[in-house]
Amino acid sequence: MAYALHFAATVLACWLTAQVLAVSKWTWQAPRVAILCWQAVGLALGLSAMGLPMAVGLSAYDLPTGSALLALTEDLAHGKLPAGLGAMHLGLVGIGFGIGAVLLTTTVRSVHGTVRAQRRHRELLSLVARRDPTVPGALVLDHPSAAAYCLPGVRPRVVVSAGTLSLLDRAELAAVLTHERAHAQERHDLVLLPFTALRKALPWFRWVRDAYQHVALLVEMRADDKARELHAEAPLAGALRRFAAAGHRIAPAGTLGIGDRDLDVRVQRLLVPDRTPRLLGATALTIAATLAALPISLFLS
Repeated sequence: MAYALHFAATVLACWLTAQVLAVSKWTWQAPRVAILCWQAVGLALGLSAMGLPMAVGLSAYDLPTGSALLALTEDLAHGKLPAGLGAMHLGLVGIGFGIGAVLLTTTVRSVHGTVRAQRRHRELLSLVARRDPTVPGALVLDHPSAAAYCLPGVRPRVVVSAGTLSLLDRAELAAVLTHERAHAQERHDLVLLPFTALRKALPWFRWVRDAYQHVALLVEMRADDKARELHAEAPLAGALRRFAAAGHRIAPAGTLGIGDRDLDVRVQRLLVPDRTPRLLGATALTIAATLAALPISLFLS
């Protein structure tokens, strides 16, 4: 039962860590570190959600979960079970495997749905988008609304609307294009994918559903950072303000856009100097990595 308590404690620690990450402002100044923290918390939660019912069901073995599963497999092969391990305990082990199957299935379905949406959108772009020498490396849609987004994949595409070309000046447009290319280069679509699966697999945890929103904002901030490395803060901040005033819309399914997600927060962040102590981010990353390491060690032991 001690191993079940370890998994339960990890779930509780994941919840507490997620609450702290959700309200901490240092994450805005160090989005890359914060994204790693969220990923570690998500991994720890997924493994612990599987491991908790398994550990309770396998408590008769008094072994770490991985070793207990191997012992159970061997006992089942020989047609014998230890005393104290009945149908209810086997059912709990089955629940653990079921949670793992749901996580895997939702991940596969999310990948399939995203790839299918991207394929359809890529085909649509081949029909309606055009090249423009003023925006090399990007496709232009003849639409008056302001829009800019990245279609990720093996052959990523950066797309802007004609409304965006008329809305932004040259420096602002360059910053926006760099922002979108950062989404493609760092594969932010893959960063978000596990959180899409988690919120579908564990819908009864509100903080799991909210985690996707927090990571999505951090992904935008990370792309903002890549843009301001080349173009400074003012052009990108100006572009975000113009998008906000123009009523920028959410990017199509399967894409990552400049986003209308907390634009005011992102503008303020760009214009305020970074005062985040590096030690704070390192401490948070250490805690998150420890959370992920505990359930992994119980499964591998």
